[in-house]
Amino acid sequence: MKLKEIAAVLNATISCGAERLEEEVEMGYSSDLMSDVLTLDTDNLVLITGLVNVQAIRTAEMADIRAIVFVRNKKVNQPMVDLARENGICILESPYSLFKSSGLLFQAGLKPVY
Repeated sequence: MKLKEIAAVLNATISCGAERLEEEVEMGYSSDLMSDVLTLDTDNLVLITGLVNVQAIRTAEMADIRAIVFVRNKKVNQPMVDLARENGICILESPYSLFKSSGLLFQAGLKPVY
């Protein structure tokens, strides 16, 4: 699924990485626990989370995740945008809950990690 399709399904705004919207991701992973994210051994996924802080960007960087969807209408700050831009990470912001976002993406064909 292309990142632009994810943005459309989730009614998301693009805060960073609009140049990556044509890129494909195969799977999604939803978590607010960054320690769980670090245990993944999967490439080409989007992280869906409500944890809106620099730690989420750092975790994505370490796990080689190229796209993050922040849910529950939470807004990223400028240091987060700067760090994401520096690391080539696309940031989307959705008004939907973590549960609804995950369900909509699954229904649209995005595969789960497990």
